Amino acid sequence: MGSLRHIFEADGPIAAAMGPDFALRPQQAEMAEAIGAAMANREHLLIEAGTGIGKSFAYLIPAIERIVAHGERVVVATNTIALQEQLLAKDVPLLQGIPWRSVFGLVPASGDAGASERGGRPEEPMREFRAELVKGRGNYLSIRRLGLAVSRESRLFPDEASQRSLKTIEEWAYQTRDGTLATLPQLERPAVWDRVESDSGNCMGRRCPTYDKCYYQRARRRMERADLLICNHALFFSDLALRGRRSSVRDGEPGGRAGGFLPEYHHVILDEGHNVEDVASEHFGISLAEGRIRHLLGVLFHPVRHTGFLASVEVQGGAQELVDRVIRRTLEAASVTAQFFDDLITAVGGPGRGVAGEGGTRRVMRPNVIENTLSPAFKELSLSLARLKEHAFRDEDKYELNAYALRAGAIAEEAELLIEQQLAGCAYWVEITRRESGGRGYSVTFAGSPVEVAPLLRSHLFSMDVSVTITSATLTTGRARQGDAEDGGTGAAGMPSGDRAFAHAIARLGCTRAKTLALGSSFDYGRQVVLHVDDTMPDPRSEGYTEELAARILHHVRETDGGAFVLFTSFATMHAVVEIVRDTLEGELRPVLVQGRSAGGGGRGKLLEAFRTDRRSVLFGTSSFWQGVDVRGEGLRNVIITRLPFDPPDRPLTEARMELIKQRGGDPFMEDTLPRAVIRFKQGFGRLIRSETDRGRVVVLDPRIVRARYGRVFFDAVPSGVRVVLASTTGSGAASDD
Repeated sequence: MGSLRHIFEADGPIAAAMGPDFALRPQQAEMAEAIGAAMANREHLLIEAGTGIGKSFAYLIPAIERIVAHGERVVVATNTIALQEQLLAKDVPLLQGIPWRSVFGLVPASGDAGASERGGRPEEPMREFRAELVKGRGNYLSIRRLGLAVSRESRLFPDEASQRSLKTIEEWAYQTRDGTLATLPQLERPAVWDRVESDSGNCMGRRCPTYDKCYYQRARRRMERADLLICNHALFFSDLALRGRRSSVRDGEPGGRAGGFLPEYHHVILDEGHNVEDVASEHFGISLAEGRIRHLLGVLFHPVRHTGFLASVEVQGGAQELVDRVIRRTLEAASVTAQFFDDLITAVGGPGRGVAGEGGTRRVMRPNVIENTLSPAFKELSLSLARLKEHAFRDEDKYELNAYALRAGAIAEEAELLIEQQLAGCAYWVEITRRESGGRGYSVTFAGSPVEVAPLLRSHLFSMDVSVTITSATLTTGRARQGDAEDGGTGAAGMPSGDRAFAHAIARLGCTRAKTLALGSSFDYGRQVVLHVDDTMPDPRSEGYTEELAARILHHVRETDGGAFVLFTSFATMHAVVEIVRDTLEGELRPVLVQGRSAGGGGRGKLLEAFRTDRRSVLFGTSSFWQGVDVRGEGLRNVIITRLPFDPPDRPLTEARMELIKQRGGDPFMEDTLPRAVIRFKQGFGRLIRSETDRGRVVVLDPRIVRARYGRVFFDAVPSGVRVVLASTTGSGAASDD
């Protein structure tokens, strides 16, 4: 591989394509060179790339070089939709307009200047690689299933809101080009989508009368032809887990090359890599939600309205008794489900602390904590559905029954795995969440996830003959220093300094042979940010703490005339503070936006949209606002961190990780708790400065950053040059460079 640096120069192809928007960033070229070398040598690489260096181009350019010059396929996985949209709507189209064969000094085949090396297929003019967004199957509309749902509307849907939702889908289906949820208007009853989505369990394949028009099959064909695949972390790790399960059965090959959703690939780039461990843990684990089970049973048969699939299925003569039997099995399964989850709640101590505000979790410490009545009931339901399938009059009903039988069977299997705790190395817990209305007032999820994903990622990802690059603005537990690099290592995951700042990421992800590179930001933090630290705040356990916290927040919000994010680690504390300050802020004409409580709902996206429309807004948020949020310009001038973001020690996975580290003779706080908090702190701090012109303050209202012996670690994670102002003094200083 030749050098890629010339591509990023002021007289290079990127500058020519971007015009006046181009900015010379030395770190960008350095990052691209490192990734290009890792790809060429099939090596693994961890890169902390500071905000503003243009890391998407830095990994897309070497990816394009492998595609165009070597005919290889690259997967780019991100954690947020916003970054996927940036890649697909902005970055990739710009790069597709560059004549890469000429840039890389390649001579195209005669008469085929736009052909890809892989397969020699002709491309569109000036488009020398194909990029495709990959979505999970459930995102696509099944035209056949929509027709079936419409033809049986009155028998399938028990209420007018569901029928209106079906009508919305039908009208949208006449206009949509890609048939995906992304363009579907909001539904009154989102669960109606389940009736019309593409599903492997009831797919008729080439026998389907709508096969040639099938949105999912079209997407798969585009994916198979694409060189650059863009997906989210959830899909990537779901695919990886599926490959692992199937390979262990079929061919035993390390890394699981068999049977995945994604086609074969040669390189993986995981952007927003600080989320990798959590997403991988979720998808290598297992979860059994009461709501999912109730939904399946309701889809089959609604006992009050006598609607549902079983009320609409057409069977051969004499088989109506079979339908009645399956209905009885469905009703029995519903009764068993309610009792099973009630027993589970009782066994782990009831709803207990925290349920009313933010939900509660209870760890399940031993197998068979209750009798597993769920598996027998759903095995019987699955068998009954399979038997009924043989007597269905229409093929489409046979496929629907097959899908429902598979779902019931999966529930039986999952319950068995969870109750008996059959998954080695997992922590198990029950999560209880408050319902808005109906039923007992709360719903339950029984889950299990690996305590460590490192062994799984070593086996299923890092052992594959592919290069893996993991990048983020926050992978280290210190400050990224320009050009810090090393060849990897397996040192203890304590509080590393210098090159060992990647030790926590290496240990948690299992990439012990990965090379590392830390690149600082291109921003001038000394000019753009002031860090205010209030070391006079009282102890959170003291009387009057919430009132004092609210008063300090009001002070700092007024200092910047709003334009503030107020970040919490607890919903309960957030809501208590909001109750105190809301009237005052709104009386001062500062809109108050609260995660989970603001009028209109709509989640994080709607809150951000409202925040951007008024520069005096104040947004109160918890975990999801510490990362993945981008508000550029004057809209965000103030980020207030109410507490250092340590994980609650009684969270099941956190507790299990601490136990494991202790068993190995380690220090859980220094090896895991503190590094995680520092990385999350860096994420929260990073919300403020998103461009060269942004200005503002970060406020820390947790005195532990000054008083505790570990506080220095948080200061060391602050970008170099940031001016620090302590509330207890009138002086100021700069964050140390060492």
